[in-house]
Formats: sequence, C-alpha cells, structure tokens
Amino acid sequence: MRLVFASIRYIKMEVCIDSLESARNAIEGGATRLEICSALSEGGLTPTPGLLQKIKSFSPSPLYAMIRARSGGFVYSKEEMEVMLQDLRILKDCGADGFVFGALTSENEIDVESCKDVLSAARPLPVTFHRAFDEVNDPLRSLEVLIDLGFERILTSGQKDTAEEGLQLLQKLVQKARNRIIVMPGSGINRENILRIKKESGAKEFHASAGIKARGMSRVKIGKKDCMPMVTDGKLVQEMIQIITNVE
Repeated sequence: MRLVFASIRYIKMEVCIDSLESARNAIEGGATRLEICSALSEGGLTPTPGLLQKIKSFSPSPLYAMIRARSGGFVYSKEEMEVMLQDLRILKDCGADGFVFGALTSENEIDVESCKDVLSAARPLPVTFHRAFDEVNDPLRSLEVLIDLGFERILTSGQKDTAEEGLQLLQKLVQKARNRIIVMPGSGINRENILRIKKESGAKEFHASAGIKARGMSRVKIGKKDCMPMVTDGKLVQEMIQIITNVE
C-alpha cells in the first residue's frame, strides 16, 4: 500500500474539459489540474493526441488523460482493452501527466486484471479510478482494492447522481482512506454547493466541469448533444477555488 500524504496537503480543483477553449478558460480560472477528454456529453471519452499535445504546449497545470473507448458501461472486452492500452501508450508519449480509467467485471466488482494492465502501462505516471466506482457493489471494500492496486485517487459522487446527494458515503470514504488514497468528489459540483461538500465530506480535492452554454450553436443537429454544447467558464472556476480556499 502507498501513502500519498504529499498529494493531499492542499486544496485542489480539477476541471474536466473537452476543447481548447475550455482548457484555456480552466487554466485562466486557476485549475490545479485538467482532466482531458473528448465528448464530455457522453461522460468523457479518450481525447485525441492532437488535443493533448496542443494543451500541453500552453498549460502550466498537470494533464490527466481519460482512457475510455466508448460510452455506456464499464465492462470491457479483451479487444476494447487492447485499444485503450494502445491509446494510453500514445497519449503517454504525447506528454500526459497521468491517466483516468476504470473497469468493472460483469458482477460490478473492480476488474483487477484490466486495472493492473493499465497501471503497468502508465507507470511511472499516476492513475485516477473514475466514476465506474459509483457502480461497485461494496464501495468500502472496493476502496481497499484500489489502494492495494496502487491508484492515486478515486473520482466519485458517493454512488449518487451528484456529489451533494452522495455526501454520506463520501464522508465515509474519506475517513476510511486515511490518506492512503485521495477521494475526490465530482458530479454536479458548483459554486452553490462546493463549500458544503468540502465541509461535510472532508475532501481536499474536487472535480467539476464549470460548464456554461457555448456560443455559436450549430444550424443543423449532427448528433444528439449538438443542440446544447458546453464550455468551461473560467470565472466560475475561479469563484469555486476562492470559496474552498478562503474558508476553513
């Protein structure tokens, strides 16, 4: 088991983005770390190497690349895992500072073997286990599994639709983690609820998109989500950071 005391001393804000505009806005707002994705409307999928490289060229913040081949559930075939491992290697070569991944068995347990493969391919870079965690049968036991595997953090809403709704479990997870792994609340976090989530969960890191409707909507609907594109609001990122860092 690894201890991660140095990683959890300070309050941190991770912002998930899927475009250059969102990346620039998040950085201007003071984001501590960026989760680089494509298709946030689908929960976040693996980004293109070009997007990662371009953001890397101007970002002072660490970039964690999502490794997720498709939307839907988190049970992956052997071929899907081969695709994701190859994507990881390419993104690692492109300068990713870490990765975000999660896989489950058909019984909603942590897919230990797939996780081992990803952690091995990512090494020495850190890996966050994403919200696949919110579908596991026993979250407290699964927390121990992820610690033993060597994940750096868990992104979770406390097995509810939003982190605010999942506060009871989030508090238990933070307490049980005992600085052995970072528990990072995410989903539905905004300036109205982030202080409550911080105080009641005891978490030191937070994850949000800080999204607002983007300008320049398409005249023709290409995909089901094209009608309402979102972009990160740098001012909102800044406000949330001020809220969680100025009040103890």
